[in-house]
Amino acid sequence: MAKILTVENLTVRFDEEIIVKDISFELNAGDNLAVIGPNGSGKTVLLKTLLGMFPYQGTITWAPNVKIGYVPQKIEADKHLPLTFSNLFDAKAEALKLPASEIRSTTEAVGLSGEILRIPVGHLSGGQFQKSLIAFALLGRPNLLLLDEPTASIDQPGEEQMYELVHRLQKKYNLTVILVSHDLSFVYRYATKVFCLNKHGVCFGAPRDVLDQKILDKLYGSTKKYYEHKH
Repeated sequence: MAKILTVENLTVRFDEEIIVKDISFELNAGDNLAVIGPNGSGKTVLLKTLLGMFPYQGTITWAPNVKIGYVPQKIEADKHLPLTFSNLFDAKAEALKLPASEIRSTTEAVGLSGEILRIPVGHLSGGQFQKSLIAFALLGRPNLLLLDEPTASIDQPGEEQMYELVHRLQKKYNLTVILVSHDLSFVYRYATKVFCLNKHGVCFGAPRDVLDQKILDKLYGSTKKYYEHKH
């Protein structure tokens, strides 16, 4: 299968502090990579470094045809700002010279109504806001989607729906996915590969091959319990 990303000996420093140290992994087209690890382990920094937002040492090699959509963990939205996602979609479509039909098809695929798109962004629920961010990232038809904890602002009942949505969109649009998550049930159910990160790379491979209690203890500490989703 064609490689879409190769990371070799990647190190990221902020001043003298090492955030990510000497990590390596690779990704094939069509993979669903879950990046897991405790808070402060460098997961968000890794995603932003892949996007070219931070300087680094090492090598990041993307396939020539890669086109990336990015879904951040959160964006602070002023409740008094009358900006809507309809405004944002229209602006992106104009910049990319996309037809209005692409906005309609993308928002329908994500499950957003016209009414939601016209609500000021600061008044959307966590689930509505996150779906809107995903739809915004999908405009322009990327072939790789980066998502930074897409369920962080969503209550527990909505988490499974969000993971199912990402899985459905991956199949619909033939996407490669890199998703930061704390939810091991998602990892076992949907991920084809898992990268365990705690500044260093702790494990990488198919979840059922590389995740066990010893690895989880090393990654999170002995208080983290091993859980396998039976689906």
